[in-house]
Amino acid sequence: MLTAWGLTKAYEGRTVVDQVSFELQPGTVTAFLGPNGAGKSTTLRMITGLTVPNAGRAVVAGRPFTAWPNPSHVAGVLLDAAAVHPGRSGRGHLRMAATLAGVPPRRADEVLETVGLADAATRKIGKYSLGMRQRLGIAHALLTDPPLLVLDEPINGLDPEGIRSVRNLLRGHAARGGTVLLSSHVLSEVDQTADRVLVIGNGRIVADGPLSTLTTSSRSLVRARDMNKLAETLQRAGIAIQPAPDGQMAAHASVDQVSDITFAAGIPLLGLREEQMNLEDLFFRLTGGGTA
Repeated sequence: MLTAWGLTKAYEGRTVVDQVSFELQPGTVTAFLGPNGAGKSTTLRMITGLTVPNAGRAVVAGRPFTAWPNPSHVAGVLLDAAAVHPGRSGRGHLRMAATLAGVPPRRADEVLETVGLADAATRKIGKYSLGMRQRLGIAHALLTDPPLLVLDEPINGLDPEGIRSVRNLLRGHAARGGTVLLSSHVLSEVDQTADRVLVIGNGRIVADGPLSTLTTSSRSLVRARDMNKLAETLQRAGIAIQPAPDGQMAAHASVDQVSDITFAAGIPLLGLREEQMNLEDLFFRLTGGGTA
């Protein structure tokens, strides 16, 4: 549905996006994560034709986004919720967009209902809160019921109820065969929404895969009655170790390796399991602690 090959962009001699490539399939929600300044927004702008890459290309359903006669029918895009006329009402803004997209004006009221803005349909957008503007931007992206959604920070400014509503909306879109690419600073929400994670750091993709796979650590957590003997045995075997919470030891080896080594050394274990990371742990490990 969406494929990017080698997207690269430089400003004033500084490369901000460097050889970014990925492919998204229908029926999936992909989270695009990275610290501020890592290249997320620039990548999304290149995908949607708002920024011209120095190298590489992106296609949506086989064509560049801007090559489609009416791109809004191929992808619904939210990159800047503030880019709307403050003097128009929410309904007026969406009805104008519906006319340009070639869909019936009544569709504006349908998507306003979907995002929970029906009661504010006639209010001027300039009076909307940040969260309401985000909802309006999502409504605009949904206007033509496109197969692909590209959303930059769609839950920014939303309350918990709004966040849950957007989560259900995006999961529902994927369940119907749609494709979603979203960036977000709210890692705990991404953990509940995304099937796949793309992490960008310093302009390059540093991780790409199913969330369940990426959050599986290469370390084991082990505990024994004689922790000193356990540490000496693992170090002699060339395995790096570190203290871990709850009296455990983190060993940079698989569970099978640790089990074999400790069994051969005659060390009774009180616990041994693979370390599991949450998305926040993964993010900070890959990006060196930058702000999402």
